[in-house]
Amino acid sequence: MEILDAPFVKAFVNLANDGYTHGYHERNGGNLTYWIEKEEIEQIACHFTPDNAWQEIGTEVPDLAGEYFMVTGTGRFFRHVKDDTINTCGIIEVDETGKRYRILWGYADGGRPTSELPTHLMNLEVKKKLNGGKTRVVYHCHPVNLIALTFVLPLTDAAFTKELWQFMTECPVIFPDGIGVLPWMVCGSKEIGIATSEKMKEYNAVVWSHHGIFVAGSTFDETFGLCHTIEKSAEIAIKVRSMSPTKLHTITRPMLRDLAAAFGLKLNEKFMR
Repeated sequence: MEILDAPFVKAFVNLANDGYTHGYHERNGGNLTYWIEKEEIEQIACHFTPDNAWQEIGTEVPDLAGEYFMVTGTGRFFRHVKDDTINTCGIIEVDETGKRYRILWGYADGGRPTSELPTHLMNLEVKKKLNGGKTRVVYHCHPVNLIALTFVLPLTDAAFTKELWQFMTECPVIFPDGIGVLPWMVCGSKEIGIATSEKMKEYNAVVWSHHGIFVAGSTFDETFGLCHTIEKSAEIAIKVRSMSPTKLHTITRPMLRDLAAAFGLKLNEKFMR
Protein backbone atom coordinates (compact mmCIF):
# COMPACT_ATOMS: atom_id res chain seq x y z
CA MET A 1 0.00 0.00 0.00
CA GLU A 2 1.25 3.49 -0.83
CA ILE A 3 1.61 5.59 2.30
CA LEU A 4 -0.68 8.36 1.06
CA ASP A 5 -3.38 5.73 0.39
CA ALA A 6 -3.33 4.35 3.94
CA PRO A 7 -6.64 5.00 5.74
CA PHE A 8 -4.94 6.47 8.80
CA VAL A 9 -3.01 8.93 6.62
CA LYS A 10 -6.22 10.05 4.92
CA ALA A 11 -7.90 10.49 8.32
CA PHE A 12 -4.87 12.44 9.58
CA VAL A 13 -5.04 14.74 6.57
CA ASN A 14 -8.81 15.19 6.98
CA LEU A 15 -8.44 16.32 10.59
CA ALA A 16 -5.72 18.79 9.63
CA ASN A 17 -7.89 20.18 6.85
CA ASP A 18 -10.94 20.38 9.13
CA GLY A 19 -8.90 22.35 11.67
CA TYR A 20 -7.72 24.76 9.01
CA THR A 21 -11.15 25.32 7.46
CA HIS A 22 -12.60 25.99 10.93
CA GLY A 23 -10.04 28.74 11.45
CA TYR A 24 -8.03 27.01 14.17
CA HIS A 25 -4.66 27.27 12.39
CA GLU A 26 -3.22 30.61 11.36
CA ARG A 27 0.11 30.47 9.50
CA ASN A 28 2.11 27.57 11.05
CA GLY A 29 0.02 27.40 14.24
CA GLY A 30 -0.96 24.04 15.72
CA ASN A 31 0.23 20.45 15.48
CA LEU A 32 -1.08 16.89 15.32
CA THR A 33 0.29 13.45 16.20
CA TYR A 34 -1.11 9.98 15.59
CA TRP A 35 0.26 6.87 17.31
CA ILE A 36 0.25 4.32 14.47
CA GLU A 37 -1.04 0.79 15.03
CA LYS A 38 1.35 -2.13 14.38
CA GLU A 39 -0.91 -3.52 11.67
CA GLU A 40 -0.90 -0.18 9.89
CA ILE A 41 2.89 -0.03 9.97
CA GLU A 42 3.15 -3.48 8.40
CA GLN A 43 1.15 -2.29 5.40
CA ILE A 44 3.48 0.60 4.56
CA ALA A 45 6.91 -0.25 6.05
CA CYS A 46 8.33 -1.14 2.64
CA HIS A 47 8.32 2.60 1.81
CA PHE A 48 10.36 3.66 4.86
CA THR A 49 13.91 5.02 4.83
CA PRO A 50 15.32 3.49 8.04
CA ASP A 51 18.91 4.70 7.67
CA ASN A 52 18.24 8.29 8.78
CA ALA A 53 20.12 9.49 11.83
CA TRP A 54 18.62 9.24 15.30
CA GLN A 55 17.83 12.59 16.92
CA GLU A 56 17.07 13.61 20.49
CA ILE A 57 13.38 13.95 21.38
CA GLY A 58 14.06 16.40 24.19
CA THR A 59 12.42 14.20 26.80
CA GLU A 60 12.20 10.53 27.76
CA VAL A 61 9.22 8.31 26.88
CA PRO A 62 10.38 4.75 27.66
CA ASP A 63 6.83 3.38 27.53
CA LEU A 64 6.69 4.40 23.85
CA ALA A 65 9.98 2.76 22.91
CA GLY A 66 9.87 1.19 19.46
CA GLU A 67 6.57 2.85 18.54
CA TYR A 68 5.71 4.78 15.37
CA PHE A 69 3.99 8.14 14.97
CA MET A 70 2.74 10.39 12.20
CA VAL A 71 3.45 14.00 13.10
CA THR A 72 2.98 17.40 11.48
CA GLY A 73 6.19 19.29 10.80
CA THR A 74 7.61 22.30 12.56
CA GLY A 75 7.04 25.56 10.70
CA ARG A 76 4.55 23.89 8.37
CA PHE A 77 1.12 25.30 7.56
CA PHE A 78 -2.01 23.21 8.15
CA ARG A 79 -3.50 24.75 5.03
CA HIS A 80 -0.92 22.80 2.98
CA VAL A 81 -1.30 19.39 4.64
CA LYS A 82 -4.03 18.21 2.26
CA ASP A 83 -2.16 18.98 -0.96
CA ASP A 84 1.45 18.58 0.21
CA THR A 85 1.38 15.85 2.84
CA ILE A 86 4.88 14.52 2.16
CA ASN A 87 6.49 17.88 2.92
CA THR A 88 4.24 19.02 5.78
CA CYS A 89 4.09 15.73 7.70
CA GLY A 90 6.21 12.70 8.44
CA ILE A 91 6.40 9.31 10.13
CA ILE A 92 8.91 8.74 12.90
CA GLU A 93 10.10 5.84 15.04
CA VAL A 94 11.11 6.12 18.70
CA ASP A 95 14.24 4.14 19.68
CA GLU A 96 14.48 1.40 22.30
CA THR A 97 15.39 3.89 25.05
CA GLY A 98 12.53 6.30 24.43
CA LYS A 99 15.01 9.20 24.17
CA ARG A 100 15.51 9.49 20.41
CA TYR A 101 13.57 9.33 17.16
CA ARG A 102 14.37 8.92 13.50
CA ILE A 103 12.44 9.99 10.42
CA LEU A 104 11.18 7.11 8.29
CA TRP A 105 9.06 9.00 5.77
CA GLY A 106 8.01 12.55 4.96
CA TYR A 107 9.47 15.99 5.71
CA ALA A 108 10.71 15.58 2.14
CA ASP A 109 12.13 19.09 1.86
CA GLY A 110 14.36 18.68 4.90
CA GLY A 111 11.87 19.39 7.67
CA ARG A 112 11.41 17.75 11.04
CA PRO A 113 8.60 17.07 13.53
CA THR A 114 6.76 19.82 15.39
CA SER A 115 8.60 21.57 18.20
CA GLU A 116 5.78 20.30 20.43
CA LEU A 117 6.90 16.67 19.85
CA PRO A 118 8.08 16.23 23.46
CA THR A 119 4.68 17.39 24.73
CA HIS A 120 2.82 15.11 22.32
CA LEU A 121 4.81 12.01 23.23
CA MET A 122 4.80 12.73 26.97
CA ASN A 123 1.02 12.98 26.91
CA LEU A 124 0.55 9.83 24.83
CA GLU A 125 2.76 8.02 27.35
CA VAL A 126 0.63 9.30 30.24
CA LYS A 127 -2.53 8.13 28.49
CA LYS A 128 -0.97 4.73 27.75
CA LYS A 129 -0.33 4.23 31.46
CA LEU A 130 -3.96 5.13 32.16
CA ASN A 131 -5.79 3.20 29.44
CA GLY A 132 -3.30 0.79 27.92
CA GLY A 133 -2.91 2.57 24.59
CA LYS A 134 -6.51 3.42 23.76
CA THR A 135 -5.59 7.08 23.21
CA ARG A 136 -3.95 7.36 19.77
CA VAL A 137 -4.37 11.03 18.78
CA VAL A 138 -3.17 14.29 20.32
CA TYR A 139 -3.99 17.63 18.73
CA HIS A 140 -3.11 21.25 19.47
CA CYS A 141 -4.81 24.24 17.85
CA HIS A 142 -5.80 27.88 18.38
CA PRO A 143 -9.61 28.29 18.62
CA VAL A 144 -10.43 32.00 18.75
CA ASN A 145 -13.34 32.05 21.20
CA LEU A 146 -11.73 29.72 23.70
CA ILE A 147 -8.56 31.81 23.70
CA ALA A 148 -10.69 34.92 24.25
CA LEU A 149 -12.25 33.35 27.36
CA THR A 150 -8.79 32.96 28.90
CA PHE A 151 -8.69 36.76 29.22
CA VAL A 152 -11.96 37.07 31.17
CA LEU A 153 -12.41 33.85 33.16
CA PRO A 154 -10.42 32.71 36.19
CA LEU A 155 -7.70 30.38 34.92
CA THR A 156 -8.98 27.34 36.79
CA ASP A 157 -10.35 23.96 35.77
CA ALA A 158 -13.57 24.68 37.64
CA ALA A 159 -14.23 28.07 36.06
CA PHE A 160 -13.85 26.80 32.49
CA THR A 161 -15.62 23.50 33.00
CA LYS A 162 -18.65 25.09 34.67
CA GLU A 163 -18.83 27.87 32.08
CA LEU A 164 -18.76 25.50 29.12
CA TRP A 165 -21.08 22.92 30.68
CA GLN A 166 -23.68 25.63 31.30
CA PHE A 167 -23.68 27.06 27.79
CA MET A 168 -24.35 23.95 25.69
CA THR A 169 -26.15 20.75 26.65
CA GLU A 170 -23.77 18.50 24.72
CA CYS A 171 -20.73 19.63 26.69
CA PRO A 172 -21.20 17.53 29.84
CA VAL A 173 -22.00 14.58 27.57
CA ILE A 174 -18.83 15.02 25.49
CA PHE A 175 -16.46 15.85 28.37
CA PRO A 176 -18.04 14.66 31.65
CA ASP A 177 -14.64 14.73 33.37
CA GLY A 178 -14.31 18.46 32.66
CA ILE A 179 -11.31 20.24 31.17
CA GLY A 180 -7.99 21.40 32.57
CA VAL A 181 -6.51 24.89 32.40
CA LEU A 182 -2.88 26.02 32.53
CA PRO A 183 -1.55 29.54 33.03
CA TRP A 184 0.48 31.03 30.19
CA MET A 185 3.67 29.06 29.59
CA VAL A 186 6.37 29.07 26.92
CA CYS A 187 5.19 26.93 24.01
CA GLY A 188 7.37 24.02 22.91
CA SER A 189 9.06 23.79 26.30
CA LYS A 190 9.51 20.65 28.37
CA GLU A 191 7.77 22.49 31.22
CA ILE A 192 4.49 22.88 29.34
CA GLY A 193 4.69 19.22 28.37
CA ILE A 194 5.06 18.16 31.98
CA ALA A 195 2.27 20.46 33.17
CA THR A 196 -0.07 19.27 30.42
CA SER A 197 0.74 15.64 31.23
CA GLU A 198 -0.31 16.20 34.83
CA LYS A 199 -3.66 17.59 33.67
CA MET A 200 -4.07 14.73 31.17
CA LYS A 201 -4.13 12.27 34.06
CA GLU A 202 -7.64 13.57 34.72
CA TYR A 203 -8.86 15.21 31.50
CA ASN A 204 -8.76 14.78 27.72
CA ALA A 205 -8.60 18.53 27.05
CA VAL A 206 -6.27 21.17 28.47
CA VAL A 207 -6.57 24.90 27.80
CA TRP A 208 -3.28 26.72 27.28
CA SER A 209 -4.09 30.25 28.42
CA HIS A 210 -3.77 33.00 25.78
CA HIS A 211 -2.58 30.32 23.35
CA GLY A 212 -4.98 27.49 22.50
CA ILE A 213 -6.02 23.99 23.50
CA PHE A 214 -4.45 20.53 23.66
CA VAL A 215 -6.79 17.55 23.26
CA ALA A 216 -6.49 13.76 23.15
CA GLY A 217 -8.70 10.96 21.91
CA SER A 218 -8.87 7.39 20.68
CA THR A 219 -9.80 8.35 17.11
CA PHE A 220 -9.42 11.36 14.83
CA ASP A 221 -13.17 12.04 14.93
CA GLU A 222 -13.34 11.81 18.71
CA THR A 223 -10.37 14.13 19.13
CA PHE A 224 -11.51 16.80 16.69
CA GLY A 225 -15.08 16.50 17.97
CA LEU A 226 -13.94 17.26 21.51
CA CYS A 227 -12.09 20.37 20.39
CA HIS A 228 -14.97 21.49 18.16
CA THR A 229 -17.51 21.07 20.97
CA ILE A 230 -15.43 23.07 23.44
CA GLU A 231 -14.88 25.89 20.96
CA LYS A 232 -18.56 26.03 20.00
CA SER A 233 -19.60 26.39 23.64
CA ALA A 234 -16.93 29.09 24.07
CA GLU A 235 -18.40 30.92 21.08
CA ILE A 236 -21.86 30.84 22.66
CA ALA A 237 -20.39 32.11 25.94
CA ILE A 238 -18.67 35.00 24.15
CA LYS A 239 -21.88 35.98 22.34
CA VAL A 240 -23.98 35.84 25.49
CA ARG A 241 -21.42 37.93 27.38
CA SER A 242 -21.44 40.50 24.57
CA MET A 243 -25.25 40.81 24.74
CA SER A 244 -25.70 41.03 28.51
CA PRO A 245 -23.57 41.01 31.67
CA THR A 246 -26.04 38.58 33.23
CA LYS A 247 -27.86 35.45 32.04
CA LEU A 248 -31.63 35.16 32.38
CA HIS A 249 -31.40 31.38 31.99
CA THR A 250 -28.73 28.71 32.27
CA ILE A 251 -28.23 24.97 32.69
CA THR A 252 -28.42 24.46 36.44
CA ARG A 253 -26.81 21.77 38.58
CA PRO A 254 -30.13 19.87 38.93
CA MET A 255 -30.43 19.94 35.13
CA LEU A 256 -26.89 18.58 34.81
CA ARG A 257 -27.79 15.74 37.17
CA ASP A 258 -30.91 14.97 35.13
CA LEU A 259 -28.77 14.89 32.01
CA ALA A 260 -26.24 12.59 33.66
CA ALA A 261 -28.98 10.20 34.73
CA ALA A 262 -30.54 10.17 31.25
CA PHE A 263 -27.24 9.45 29.50
CA GLY A 264 -25.65 7.24 32.15
CA LEU A 265 -22.86 9.77 32.72
CA LYS A 266 -20.58 10.17 35.71
CA LEU A 267 -19.94 13.90 35.91
CA ASN A 268 -16.87 15.08 37.77
CA GLU A 269 -18.29 15.82 41.21
CA LYS A 270 -15.80 18.56 42.05
CA PHE A 271 -17.50 20.68 39.38
CA MET A 272 -20.98 20.01 40.74
CA ARG A 273 -20.55 21.98 43.95
